Amino acid sequence: MSEIVNRVTQSPIVSIDLEEIYPKEERVIFDLKPFLFQEFVLREKEFRSALKEVEWKDYSDKWVSIICSADAIVPNWAFMLVATYLTPISKGYVIGDLTELEVLISELVLGKIDLVSLTDRPVVIKGCSNFPIPLFAYGRLVSLIQDRAKSIMYGEPCSTVPLFKKSKA
Repeated sequence: MSEIVNRVTQSPIVSIDLEEIYPKEERVIFDLKPFLFQEFVLREKEFRSALKEVEWKDYSDKWVSIICSADAIVPNWAFMLVATYLTPISKGYVIGDLTELEVLISELVLGKIDLVSLTDRPVVIKGCSNFPIPLFAYGRLVSLIQDRAKSIMYGEPCSTVPLFKKSKA
């Protein structure tokens, strides 16, 4: 009787599952609108005072989008001041909307991938996930690995769609 060989573990194929490495912590919005006088003007003294009363622990270990949903001119320093409160407690933040927050998260996550280990190897980017991975992350991943990988496929190792194959020349 012949020995059972696990060909998947012996395969040179590298599988990248973004769901395994993508952060699942809650994403929240910090809106400056409630801090504006008549939803129009930011008064510095009142703003600074109000920020001291915010329950900052509510933002602990969360990803935060800092925005102003009112149609008002808000000075840049106001967003930056909020950031100083979030820096020590949040997972991370962006001065911008939730889409920009996902771009930041994607860049942070993808920046940790060991690209050298993918050199001249076939790579499968796993497709199905239970957690919503933004399309941006998939595109950015391809841009990071295409110069190194022998080939790039999308899907499951048993059923992939070829995306890229390095020319032999």
